[in-house]
Amino acid sequence: MITVDDTNPTPPFEQIRAQIASLIAAGELAHGDRLPTVRQLATDLRLAPGTVARAYTELEGAGLVESRRGAGTRVTGHAAPVDHAAVFAVAAQAQGLSLAAALAAVKKVWVV
Repeated sequence: MITVDDTNPTPPFEQIRAQIASLIAAGELAHGDRLPTVRQLATDLRLAPGTVARAYTELEGAGLVESRRGAGTRVTGHAAPVDHAAVFAVAAQAQGLSLAAALAAVKKVWVV
């Protein structure tokens, strides 16, 4: 579900944060859903646990998740307003689109 693109200039913790925030905004992760443990996600993505921990800390600071010792990290459902442009930009980058290609795609479907 969560991936990190080593060729993407966006730091791995931010790629993780943005993808989880997008999943919450899209309703694919709902209130009460449990995220993988820091250790498990770090192992799955072949990253240092501190990288995943930073992403989770950022998400907690935004009010999207809550971490409790023994209960894990769960979606709070108290999401801040969604920045749709940021969600689109992260998704486009994750798909390997250049800025020019992403803008061209938007222009192609933009209705005036």
